[in-house]
Amino acid sequence: MTAKTTGAVRQPALTALAGCEACPRLAGLLRDVRSRHPDYHAAPVAPFGDPSPRLLIVGLAPGMHGANRTGRPFTGDYAGELLYATLHKYGWGSVPQSVAADDGLQLTGCRITNAVKCLPPDNKPLPDEVRRCGAFLEAEVRAMARGTAILALGVVAHTAVLRQLGERAAAHPFAHGAEHSLATGASLFDSYHCSRYNTNTRRLTVAMFEVVFARIADYLDASPVTG
Repeated sequence: MTAKTTGAVRQPALTALAGCEACPRLAGLLRDVRSRHPDYHAAPVAPFGDPSPRLLIVGLAPGMHGANRTGRPFTGDYAGELLYATLHKYGWGSVPQSVAADDGLQLTGCRITNAVKCLPPDNKPLPDEVRRCGAFLEAEVRAMARGTAILALGVVAHTAVLRQLGERAAAHPFAHGAEHSLATGASLFDSYHCSRYNTNTRRLTVAMFEVVFARIADYLDASPVTG
């Protein structure tokens, strides 16, 4: 896969994210975490990666001792180990590990975000919290040009992407390895989330995960970016 960028694709203005307290339950949890772990990021986690990506990866939400601790999506927990190793293998990441927000890792042609930018209790955001955070996600997914790819890690991310693009969920059912053509001209790919639970239960294997990335790489290599 040859890394390419979209050029001057509009990216979301996330200046309001840092101080966002739109979800009282999540804001309260973050205040509690900051009191118990003053060295944690414990705030909304901004997207990470290429500002003009050909691949946008959408996860669920920051993990307690992962992104919520480090301040970078999928950094500091097992899900990130698998994700960043795979990104490196397929040419999107400069190194196979992401250990801290200042570790020098660079993503080329790829950007990582979450459907919900704040830590939710038990890793389970409420539907209204997903909808409230949707304004940030909408800006990100609508910035993806024709011929680019969006990868949803899990059903919540899949549904959130479709909602923000005004697509009917019934027309695009989630399935691991599925590909959906979107009205914007981008394509949505699905994968089970790369969580430890899914890999420990063999619902998702490394091989299954890599097949999805190989298909995305083939799609991007064959797809000219327009608009």
